[in-house]
Amino acid sequence: MQLTELLDSALLAFCLWFGHFLRFRLVPVFIPDVVEIPPLDKFYWVIAVVAPFTPIVLEARGFYSNLANKTPARSIRQLVEGLVVIGVCVAFCMVFFKWAIESRAVVVFSVALGALSLLLREAWQRDMIRRQMSSGKGRERVLVAGSQDDMDAFLANMSTEQRAEVEVLDSIDITQRPITDLVAALHQHSISRVLFVAQHVHFSKIEEAVQACETEGVEAWIAADFFQTAIARPTFDVLGGRLMLVFHSTPQASWELLFKGIVDRVGALVLLLISMPLWLIAIIGIRLGSKGPVFFRQERAGHYGRPFVMWKFRTMHTDAETKRAELEAHNEMDGPVFKITNDPRIFAFGRWLRRNSIDELPQLINVLRGEMSLVGPRPLPVYEIQRIEKHAQRRRLSVKPGLTCLWQVTGRNGIKNFEEWVALDLKYIDNWSLLLDLKILAQTLPAVIRGSGAS
Repeated sequence: MQLTELLDSALLAFCLWFGHFLRFRLVPVFIPDVVEIPPLDKFYWVIAVVAPFTPIVLEARGFYSNLANKTPARSIRQLVEGLVVIGVCVAFCMVFFKWAIESRAVVVFSVALGALSLLLREAWQRDMIRRQMSSGKGRERVLVAGSQDDMDAFLANMSTEQRAEVEVLDSIDITQRPITDLVAALHQHSISRVLFVAQHVHFSKIEEAVQACETEGVEAWIAADFFQTAIARPTFDVLGGRLMLVFHSTPQASWELLFKGIVDRVGALVLLLISMPLWLIAIIGIRLGSKGPVFFRQERAGHYGRPFVMWKFRTMHTDAETKRAELEAHNEMDGPVFKITNDPRIFAFGRWLRRNSIDELPQLINVLRGEMSLVGPRPLPVYEIQRIEKHAQRRRLSVKPGLTCLWQVTGRNGIKNFEEWVALDLKYIDNWSLLLDLKILAQTLPAVIRGSGAS
């Protein structure tokens, strides 16, 4: 909603400018004898009042609420009510501060254009929401837990817009089923949020379930009282007509996260263009150095464990996967991860690609597709994730995987203990900020140039 309000502020500022442009430049062309009006700087105070405060007034009138089910008549009524309030504010400034509006035509043009722009924006947004509802795409994967009666009542009270945003993939009656069933459902469906309806459930049962979600790094939304947690941060929200207690163990939705997504896409595109000569070198070298495809594609565990296909330049012989079992005894990493310093499956040019991290460049495609971020825990193969025995280590899946992270800039293959690797990932998650991302990106380039820990 805040993003929509910012967009509306920009639209209103543009309409005020365009209204002045029409009266100042175009009207004299058709009506030569019309009175000349002052330049735009005389109208800056109007823009300063109208552009930022109109969306705030419209929010108070309910203009941004229940968008999917609103009728055009209701939108027009709310818009007129909001414009009347802003008109009173402008009149107040004219009377008490003696600020003048030098042209009524500018006001008429601007109001007409602004109202039309806001209605068109709302119509487009409403159509987008309805198409999202009909297609089912882009919905958050959630799970509902509690007693059966409470879950049925809760789902029945969810609004149409709330149902458009979430996809309820399973419901777990934790009064009848063990918490292990809940954990299994989190893994099976790649769940990002669990909605607990706790009115008729004993608090100790809910607490056990919340702690399981906390360990997995999955958000828990609870219609209950506070519980003691070691990592998750409690906040409140409203869903299905109930006050929800939310335990966040990952960075919450914010302007910083929105900007991180923008930086990811723009940064990946820029790096992709800059690195094109390296792509050409890699393609030619792989073709000459080893028979087989240029790219290596593998199913990796993404956000909340959801599988995606990750791209790399191929650095191993084509029979590398079949030979892995023969080399298990030489694995230098404990836990589920498999790594060998001098892996015999890597061909000569592939080793050079790895040493200079050029083999990772195709993952910029994954970043552009929204499957990865520039900074985040490195994505592991799905079969390695399935071998993780400690649920707490799965919390590294609670954020989007990245091209680089703390592990990348602190030695990479010099770290042989999986516990230490995960500890660095969890340290990143618990202390995330946009500034931390920028620091890691700044440290990544020197680490790549030095080849620190790469093999």
